[in-house]
Amino acid sequence: AVSTRLLLAILFSAFLLSAANAYREYPVQQGQHGQRSIPLTQAQQCRLQRLTGSQPSQRIESEGGYTELWDENEEQFQCVGVAPMRSVIRQNSLSLPNFHPMPRLVYIEQGRGLISVINPGCAETFQSQTFQAGRMTGEERGQSRGNDQHQKVHRIHQGDVVAIPAGAAHWCYNDGEEELVAVSINDLNHRSNQLDQNFRAFYLAGGVQEISGRQIGVGKQSTQKFQNIFRAFNTELMAEAFNIPVEIVRKMQEEQNERGLIINVREGMSMIRADEEEEEFEGRSQRGQQWWAEVTGNGLEENICTMKIRTNMDTQRRADIYSRQAGKIKHVNRQKLPILRDMDMSASKGTLYPNALMSPHWSVNGHSIIYVQRGDAQVQVVDHTGQQVMNDRVNQGEMFVVPQYYASTVKAGQNGFEFAVFRTSSQPMNSQLAGYTSVIRAMPIEVLTNAYQISPNEAQRLKMNRGGESFLLSPQRKSF
Repeated sequence: AVSTRLLLAILFSAFLLSAANAYREYPVQQGQHGQRSIPLTQAQQCRLQRLTGSQPSQRIESEGGYTELWDENEEQFQCVGVAPMRSVIRQNSLSLPNFHPMPRLVYIEQGRGLISVINPGCAETFQSQTFQAGRMTGEERGQSRGNDQHQKVHRIHQGDVVAIPAGAAHWCYNDGEEELVAVSINDLNHRSNQLDQNFRAFYLAGGVQEISGRQIGVGKQSTQKFQNIFRAFNTELMAEAFNIPVEIVRKMQEEQNERGLIINVREGMSMIRADEEEEEFEGRSQRGQQWWAEVTGNGLEENICTMKIRTNMDTQRRADIYSRQAGKIKHVNRQKLPILRDMDMSASKGTLYPNALMSPHWSVNGHSIIYVQRGDAQVQVVDHTGQQVMNDRVNQGEMFVVPQYYASTVKAGQNGFEFAVFRTSSQPMNSQLAGYTSVIRAMPIEVLTNAYQISPNEAQRLKMNRGGESFLLSPQRKSF
């Protein structure tokens, strides 16, 4: 009898645990599928007549580099709800601290540097060995350079993807030997942005005068203004809030529009940071911790302070899709970078060899924003009415959009095609029309013969002629 009661107690406990897990997971799943179900205004709806490769419409010059902005009001970017940008930070220059009300996914196209993403409420876990807590006199404060504590500083390299959550202040410093080029996508449609569809960035230093830019090929005007938010606060109030002399606050509030958003660093910067090998080890450890967190219920809110924010997409040996004749693609999703789960974004880096092509396909659960890094390609996109909304050749430095469910294909040019893809889903899925895993191959021959009025032999060739090739297809014809 005792053993029977014990067995029943164990079974009942297991039932309660599974029920609790199901209850906890339900809102998460609702968030994953429902966080983009906010009703769209007329301005946000996808009424696309034509897609094309787009160049930045605005350029903000700074003393330490420049920032280029694509117009978020351009039809294709408005459809998918993103604001693209590209920052070029010159050697020994600092992109000033700022934050924004939407998540940002960054691809490091060139160079190396240091970045820190400062999460609210997280401890300053990095400190020098000589740092001592407690009150310091004014003289000691003046001599305390090098005795510092701060949140983690990350090393970034060419090919890295960096995740910056909404509301997290961040800065970036180029300590390399060449310009640091970072291409970013800001997801204006994310649930964290409760303002509107206009791109905003709140700067803690620096600033620029109001600038305007004309959308390429269209008569619309767009304006941007970025200013140091401390300038508008009362000086005495800020001095009291920080418990510092008024003179320091006045320096914080000085108008420095001539310096811009990226400044030259006068004396160089050195700070405490983890070794790159240690960061790689931490990344592997955190992936294991994330799996355990999902099992036990200790979710993102308990790991955000230590969660990995970057991973590299350029490593040759880790391609997710590889074809010796066609190319390779590496994906970064929420499994590889768990912080993307809450941001609901992901990225891919792809290389198509000369004249190779992607299988015609559509994205099941998100939009795709493609940035051309090198080479060129012919791109075709078809909408639900069977009309071509894009049939253009895209070139280096351009960006274009493929909305969710729109069918598309890409054929590389004679010099190949290297690209980065940003997606508005943390776990993207594609459905292919041609190749080993395609929907056409999965259909019975009788369906194809009747649908296309072809013979069974022709239907068999339609299904099987690509053999074992899947998403990346080797060139078969010289012309597109």
